[in-house]
Amino acid sequence: MRGLRRLSLASVAMVWGRVPCRLNSRGGQPPAPLGARILTNPEDVFQHNMWYADHVKWSEEEKEKARQKADDNSSLRIPLEEQGKYDIDACKYWDSFYEMHQDKFFKDRKWLFLEFPELLPLGLGSGATEERPCGLRAPCPEPGVSGREKEMGQQRQHAPSHQHIDPLTSDCQQSCNQDGRDTAGAARQPSSFPGEHATFRILEVGCGAGNSVYPIVSSIKNTGAFLYCCDFSPRAVQLVKDHPDYDQTVCHAFVQDVCDEVGSFPFPPLSLDVILLVFVLSSIHPERVQGVVTRLSQFLKPGGILLFRDYGRYDLSQLRFKKGRCLSENFYSRGDGTCVYFFTKDEVRSLFSSAGLEEIQNLEDRRLQVNRGKKVVMRRVWMQSKFKKPQPLAPPS
Repeated sequence: MRGLRRLSLASVAMVWGRVPCRLNSRGGQPPAPLGARILTNPEDVFQHNMWYADHVKWSEEEKEKARQKADDNSSLRIPLEEQGKYDIDACKYWDSFYEMHQDKFFKDRKWLFLEFPELLPLGLGSGATEERPCGLRAPCPEPGVSGREKEMGQQRQHAPSHQHIDPLTSDCQQSCNQDGRDTAGAARQPSSFPGEHATFRILEVGCGAGNSVYPIVSSIKNTGAFLYCCDFSPRAVQLVKDHPDYDQTVCHAFVQDVCDEVGSFPFPPLSLDVILLVFVLSSIHPERVQGVVTRLSQFLKPGGILLFRDYGRYDLSQLRFKKGRCLSENFYSRGDGTCVYFFTKDEVRSLFSSAGLEEIQNLEDRRLQVNRGKKVVMRRVWMQSKFKKPQPLAPPS
């Protein structure tokens, strides 16, 4: 394992010869170099905790070692008869997490607007969705790895894992479904719903304790924009509502199981400008993710954009799993019952394209994370993508 996490200075030196601009999926470049912390001298690798290393290519040997480690830790899987609890008790697992950690576990995602300027209404960001640069340009300080996989918090969002859940299987699930019933009427009445007068509407799926919510809320006040945020965990949503900055004039938080095929949302179809999915889809069983994305895309306006960030294949957190934690290929359960999947670029492209969305950006975001005390260099891999809902075709003249 240590061999997978360590990089020799010589191997680092082979790939650090130039300052990169990250390419977007259409071959263009962002207008500025990626970030401000580019390692040009390999001797400096232990001077910072993170380097922006998307231009670092894995050697075939390193790829093979990662594949072997993933194959090894998935060779012993959780028995099928035990996997059902990760569905039935999913809501309880996430509620237990937030009961223990409240809103103290994660830092606010202040990097959001640097990576996703589309979150800001036109005039506050860098231009309309079609005109905004799509490359990653700045630091993205997600939590590091420590203890029980600290970065699992980026996954804190929710969602059951395998089967469709009977809403009567648990009190917690009843709470989730009751919230959906409470908002169903509003969803059927487009003339009366939260944020109906907004000129720009955002939905964050998997809001957790609000680490994306409050950077967004503080930036959209008095702009005519409105934020919807939902989570599978009723306790997480309550934490959002209890925050002193929660303002119902610009934000509406609600409990939602996005895997529920008949669940209602508190806004009508074709009403959203942006949907934000940050470390959410990886917590859902891969066989159900396509349905989630397809349903969510129905709420985007033509020209609306879906913003996605999540775990990439062979990220350090995948390689650190022990045998016996695998549910299915590249899909694992942590010790606390929450689940995580690790995506590839091709899977992400297929996922959103199959929902009728057009690709703007689809990238692997690679970082070198450094433990300066132990002199260990670790490879992190995240996916970052932007997909747009196409405009309807004009009728023939």
